[in-house]
Amino acid sequence: MAVTHASLAHSTFTAPELIRNFCIIAHIDHGKSTLADRMLQLTGVVDSRAMRAQYLDRMDIERERGITIKSQNVRLPWNATNADGTMTEHILHLIDTPGHVDFTYEVSRSLAACEGAVLLVDAAQGIEAQTLANLYLALENDLTIIPVLNKIDLPAAQPERYADEIAHIIGCDPDSVLRVSGKTGMGVSELLDRVVAEIPAPVGDPNAPARAMIFDSVYDIYRGVITYIRVIDGKITPRERIQMMSTKATHELLEVGVISPEPVPTKGLGVGEVGYLITGVKDVRQSKVGDTITSQAKPATESLGGYKDPNPMVYSGLFPMDGSDFPVLRDALDKLRLNDAALTYEPESSTALGFGYRCGYLGLLHLEITRDRLEREFGLDLISTAPTVVYKVTMEDGTEHVVTNPSDWPGGKIRDIQEPMVKCTIISPAEYIGAIMELCQTRRGQMGGMDYLSETRVEMRYTMPMAEIIFDFFDALKSRTRGYASLDYEEIGTEAADLVKVDILLQGEPVDAFSAIVHREAAYAYGTSMTEKLRKLIPRQQFEVPIQAAVGARVIARENIRAMRKDVLAKCYGGDITRKRKLLEKQKEGKKRMKMVGRVEVPQEAFIAALSTDAPSNKDGKK
Repeated sequence: MAVTHASLAHSTFTAPELIRNFCIIAHIDHGKSTLADRMLQLTGVVDSRAMRAQYLDRMDIERERGITIKSQNVRLPWNATNADGTMTEHILHLIDTPGHVDFTYEVSRSLAACEGAVLLVDAAQGIEAQTLANLYLALENDLTIIPVLNKIDLPAAQPERYADEIAHIIGCDPDSVLRVSGKTGMGVSELLDRVVAEIPAPVGDPNAPARAMIFDSVYDIYRGVITYIRVIDGKITPRERIQMMSTKATHELLEVGVISPEPVPTKGLGVGEVGYLITGVKDVRQSKVGDTITSQAKPATESLGGYKDPNPMVYSGLFPMDGSDFPVLRDALDKLRLNDAALTYEPESSTALGFGYRCGYLGLLHLEITRDRLEREFGLDLISTAPTVVYKVTMEDGTEHVVTNPSDWPGGKIRDIQEPMVKCTIISPAEYIGAIMELCQTRRGQMGGMDYLSETRVEMRYTMPMAEIIFDFFDALKSRTRGYASLDYEEIGTEAADLVKVDILLQGEPVDAFSAIVHREAAYAYGTSMTEKLRKLIPRQQFEVPIQAAVGARVIARENIRAMRKDVLAKCYGGDITRKRKLLEKQKEGKKRMKMVGRVEVPQEAFIAALSTDAPSNKDGKK
């Protein structure tokens, strides 16, 4: 039963035993945001006039693509029925999490702020790779799992079959798997009652010095940094001075409140409550995700365990089209990192593209979304270079180099090259096993095992080089399995590999922006494709331009851009052939001299077309 939330603005501290903190975890496109919409309506925090689909997806890019990128938290009041038939008002803190593998760090931070998780599975599609990955994350955090089958109103739904699948994996009774429909609202009130009954209340000492964990933050142009926290011990009240335990920085709290689902100021936050703080600070480095907040007057001695920083999986250069936008790009990345803690960046320069940043991402969709957000939210025009991974190169003399960019590749004799490896989990209908095995073998994959989840669905595990899956592996997998396969991957260390650096030479001069590090067997294919592409993109000059791909000193591919021919015989109207020969010889000498001193001008458009990373698009449909 719903209650109105007008009283929330003036609420006092809620007793911890009446609080339930939980999140919704699932694979992409299994209906998390739609289910969250029904919960918002059922609890009365959003009235029917203000309601819109995917209410918690705040960004335009999320609504266009139909995917959740940012976790969103919201406070819901709920009257739960007790065993004796009486009603008790509880406070539920719901966190809606992303489903895509590239945003796993968002999910892991959300799980750390909860005691329970609703595991959502599509009743028409069943368990997929990211469902399992998120389930294991929740179990590592010792969360109470409530299994739920969503979309049972669909004609293709098979709730009995997939309830057995879930029961087999979690070890529960198939009858205990809830059946709900986020679209129609069927079963949602029973789910909220189950959350109250099964998820444990938060534990903490209300009289101890205040300790609160920062699990997210966002930058507001007017109000500065808005920090989202979960209170563990003590209480946080407005106008008191707080201290960040890692940096020792102190601030005065201007406002404390809860999200319900818009920000509502309150008189403070107590044990187990989730809310936000505003200190008016504009410096984005002051609020670090995973830091512990305490009171300056009565500080805690021990900080809470922070989050493990994620390791970037993919690196790519970001350069502004206009060189004068470099300071704008620097400020934009600072502000975006506040909202996306998994993003890393450091300055770099390129002879071809000027000054920019080398950015680290968790995956290719993360790269695409980050570039899209920088262009939309900060009005930048950007070029992103081809994505690469991190290699460790050991020389004959024992020195080690970490290579994130082909231009960092060391010269001299190399003893050993280590490349990052990932463990891939692919879940697919059984009829596509052959196509998947063939694809993985062409990408240097080694099979680690295969299990049947049911008679028709199989889970395959492969160990593969990270470099082989970051570009178009997901697209190739989807096309070979008609869109039915799902992919999840995690980093498992490094392995020795036979890798080479392929240089692209124009007029004998290497162009650093087009270089790439590839496996020796793939070097020829990369060289021929890049030289062909550049032959079409670079305009013809007054002299012939050779485009070469080389490994070390050995040229492995070549294309020529033919010279523009000026008709020097146009003014000759008849006359002796020797006159014409003389003019042609003079032109030939001039072209030879121009070739010696001439420099090939590569237009910006050619760089953008050759380096563009628009090919991969992991858009898995709408929620």
